[in-house]
Amino acid sequence: MSKKILMVLTSHDKLGDTDHKTGFWVEEFAAPYYVFKDAGFDITLASPLGGQPPIDPTSQLSDFETDATKRYDQDEVVKEELANTVVLSSVNESDYDSVFYPGGHGPLWDLAYNTDSIKLIESFLAANKPVGAVCHASAVLLDIKDASGEFVIKGKAVAGFTNSEEDAVQLTDIVPFLVEDELIKRGADYQKVDDFAAFAVQDGLIISGQNPASSELVAEKLVAHLNA
Repeated sequence: MSKKILMVLTSHDKLGDTDHKTGFWVEEFAAPYYVFKDAGFDITLASPLGGQPPIDPTSQLSDFETDATKRYDQDEVVKEELANTVVLSSVNESDYDSVFYPGGHGPLWDLAYNTDSIKLIESFLAANKPVGAVCHASAVLLDIKDASGEFVIKGKAVAGFTNSEEDAVQLTDIVPFLVEDELIKRGADYQKVDDFAAFAVQDGLIISGQNPASSELVAEKLVAHLNA
C-alpha cells in the first residue's frame, strides 16, 4: 500500500506591515512534492484556511527557477490540487504516515502558532510518525511539546533559515522573529552550513532543512525513513 503524506502550506500572504506579498516558496513545495510523487506516495495538501494558499511572488522569479519549479509550472494537476487544499482543522494524523511543511515567510505569521498545527504535529510524533519542515517552516516546531511538557526540539538537531540568510534577504526587521534565534531559545541543537547551501538533518522523527535548496534533501530523508 502506498504511503500517505500530508503537506501543510501557509495561508498568510502579507509581509508584516509592508505592502509586499508573501506566502509559500515555490521550490520548497515543488521539490518535495515531486520527491513524494515519484516515490509513489499519496499526497494531500492542507492549509489553515483551505483553498488556494498564497505563493510568494519572489519565488516565481526566473532567478529562483529549478528543475522542480519548471515541472510545477507545466503541471496543471498539481495547480488544481493547490487551488483546493483542505482546511487544516479537518485533517487527522491517523489518516497519514507523515507530515511535511514547506517554507516561505508565510508560516512565521500563521503556522508557527496555529493550534491545529501544533496538535497535529504532537499527534504525529506521539504515533511515532516523522515530521518534516524546511526553511522558515521549521518555526512550526517551536511550540511542540512532548507528553511531559518539554519542548520536543530541546537537545534535538534542527535546521532552519539562518539569521545571516534573513539578513541577506533584508527582512530581519520585517519578520516577527528570527527562526535561528527561536529554535536556540527552546534548547534545540541548532545546526547550519554556509548561507543558501543545501543542508538537512534528521534527529529521530524530526527532519528539517535550512533553506529552499535544502527542501529536496528533507523530502528524501522523509521518504527513506518511511521506506526503511
